[in-house]
Amino acid sequence: MRRLTSVLGIAGAVLLALGISGCASASAASSLSVSSAYVPQPTTPGITVAYLDIRNNGRADRLIAVHTSVGGTVQLRAPGARHAGMLSMHTVADIPIPANSLVQLNPDSYHLLITGAGPMRDGKDIMLQLTFANAGTVTVIALVTNPETGGGSYFLN
Repeated sequence: MRRLTSVLGIAGAVLLALGISGCASASAASSLSVSSAYVPQPTTPGITVAYLDIRNNGRADRLIAVHTSVGGTVQLRAPGARHAGMLSMHTVADIPIPANSLVQLNPDSYHLLITGAGPMRDGKDIMLQLTFANAGTVTVIALVTNPETGGGSYFLN
């Protein structure tokens, strides 16, 4: 019994370390992992974006939905055409995750648009639940940052 308690304690510590580092995977057999997740603090209450990296070491998949621990709606966004030097964005039904690839959700590519969410403060964490067509749901911790005061920026990570 004592050994079982020790093993469970170690397993819990490993899971906690994965969550703190912003890494998660759908299951031990999953080939997907998510890292570098962060959310800029909203400048307009309830509206912001989320950026993260998705590593796929297996077959192709698709990100089909995202939910946050602070509520609201999450739209999957993709780049469109350039108009007068400005890149337009539009909502898509899914984000492709090619086999054996790293997909970086960033300001100039696919990313997440969060609207109607509750308060998000610099230095605090929120949870993002990413649902994939094949891999199921992956939960990751995303740090809320304030770029105006030197908080994280995708380009500095």
